[in-house]
Amino acid sequence: MQENRAFDHYFGSLNGVRGFGDPRVARFPNGDPVWYQPDGNGGYVLPFRPDVSDLGLTFIEDTDHNWNQTHIALNGGKYDQWVEQKGTTSMAHLTRKDIPFHYSLADAFTICDAYHCSLLGPTDPNRYHMWTGWVGNDGNGGGPVLNNAEVGYDWSTYPERMVKAGISWKVYQDAGAGLDGPDFWGWGPNAYIGNYGDNSLLYFHQYQNAAPGSPLYEGALTGTDIKSLAGSNPQVAPHLVDQFRADVMANRLPQVSYIVAPEAYSEHGNWPPNYGAWYIAQFLDALTANPEVWSKTVFLLTYDENDGFFDHVVPQTPPMNRAQGISTVPTTNEIFPGDASFVAGPIGLGVRVPMIAISPWSKGGYVNSELFDHTSIIKFMEARFAEDNPGLIESNITPWRRAVAGDLTSAFDFKRPNAKVVALPGTASYVPPNQDRYPDYVPPVPSNQAMPTQEPGTRPARAVPYELYANGSVDVGGGSFTIDYRSAGKAAVFQTRSGNSDAGPSTYTVGSGDQVVDSYPISGSGLSGYDLSVHGPNGFLRAFRGSLNGSATVQVQVHTSYHKEHNAITLTLSNPGSQSAQVSLKDVYSGRIVSVQLQAGHRDESTFELNPTFGWYDFVITAESDSTFLYQISGHVESGEESRTDPAIGSR
Repeated sequence: MQENRAFDHYFGSLNGVRGFGDPRVARFPNGDPVWYQPDGNGGYVLPFRPDVSDLGLTFIEDTDHNWNQTHIALNGGKYDQWVEQKGTTSMAHLTRKDIPFHYSLADAFTICDAYHCSLLGPTDPNRYHMWTGWVGNDGNGGGPVLNNAEVGYDWSTYPERMVKAGISWKVYQDAGAGLDGPDFWGWGPNAYIGNYGDNSLLYFHQYQNAAPGSPLYEGALTGTDIKSLAGSNPQVAPHLVDQFRADVMANRLPQVSYIVAPEAYSEHGNWPPNYGAWYIAQFLDALTANPEVWSKTVFLLTYDENDGFFDHVVPQTPPMNRAQGISTVPTTNEIFPGDASFVAGPIGLGVRVPMIAISPWSKGGYVNSELFDHTSIIKFMEARFAEDNPGLIESNITPWRRAVAGDLTSAFDFKRPNAKVVALPGTASYVPPNQDRYPDYVPPVPSNQAMPTQEPGTRPARAVPYELYANGSVDVGGGSFTIDYRSAGKAAVFQTRSGNSDAGPSTYTVGSGDQVVDSYPISGSGLSGYDLSVHGPNGFLRAFRGSLNGSATVQVQVHTSYHKEHNAITLTLSNPGSQSAQVSLKDVYSGRIVSVQLQAGHRDESTFELNPTFGWYDFVITAESDSTFLYQISGHVESGEESRTDPAIGSR
């Protein structure tokens, strides 16, 4: 687990992922996509690539990433305070030419473009989710922990479960000046040694008090000793991998290994991404040097949080109260009520961060778009080891998080390992030349702003377990609009935004097989019409817009039926109103238009075969009698089989 990079910040321009070319991005009430982050002075800042030739080796400044400012930036889901809270550097991003090693990993293996950090805040609480399943959400053991206080905690950790179950594990790190309290548990002034304090297990009393020779001590409190070596970089840097390399070559790599980098290699703000690329490459080279070990290993590369760097996908969160939405899944211990130090808000999910699944079972340049977070790493280990040992099921993971975040297994094809040799670009030129610190680089915002482009083309896509529905209907007499949310597959989070008012957004967690119905006032809010958009996983979008004109109101409803076995979709248009409606149905992908004279009380069905678009669909329905009427039905028919990514991404 590396440090502090958002998904768009690294991979917004990578082809096939939901990045800068996302055709279904959330919008503000003024119609602007969330890319147009207000600057507080009546303008906006778009994502921009700093004009630096060696950006991947540049020391871009660290930006704010604490709990309070991140929740203010989220702004209840409005997502419009990013620049004001994080600064303009938050909108900076890199491209393939800047970080070619990272992009090559995505090209060769599987990148997850719906992987989020766990908490809307800093490093330690996010790492606690990876190592323990939560931050002591119930208030016991020193929790809930929302900052990097590191004062000592007592709730249980997942490695302790592994010890009881006989699962071997180890943290690979450098000891720095010492893995003890006086030496800040491995974090010291020399950024090129130690663990940057990122071995967060060491902030738990059971590890601090562990005796040499005990499983907790040997697993978490040992490491390389770079400080004892003569010389400096680049000569000493390769020795950071000595213990890991030796264990791989001796066939004694533990069943579970955690890798924690020194500060300079962590990719944290003020450190170059390509120092991290060099560091990652050393471990991959060591791992693949023993084909037997590599053939049975999964290497997960992810980032603890986003720093303050912007990502356009609004984090999925549970509703804090009924006014903010509904959840059919218990949200127990997922809402922080606020106190004198921290504002009230959902604990997570946090902002999207990169995750690349590297293994013989994840080769091929795939994209996986199932929703994940750091607790998914624990759930992956549960899937691997807990079948015969229920003690490995982590009870700290909340019901809500267990329902909505997957276990990472969908990123792999364990039936078909791929032995093809992968060629990755060299990183030798990225090894740090010394052990110096460098000043921050603060990139200026371009004077002529423009949205960055995304590489064209699709990628193979892993199957994801969703079957989503959101059907809307206008209630003329009640002056309201109703949406019926359903999830026939995996539990899902829907986010509903208003385009003609400051109401909301609202968030709905719909458990597997569950249904939620909610209504939105039109007349009662002083509005003459409705403009609602529903966003769900993997590009799911339902948009509803129209006017309230008494008996002349267009009351057309649209329902979808998915034909998984035929890769097709049927749209059923019905007219429960008292007047006929002349309706046009446009297939955005093909340009085909179907015109329907829909009599009062009648319905019409149109079926569309989706093989040419790999199961993706995007339909726009308009009505002749109401120029404001526009429904959009977009998403992907999930067949349970591999597919390809959305051809609309990066094409418009």
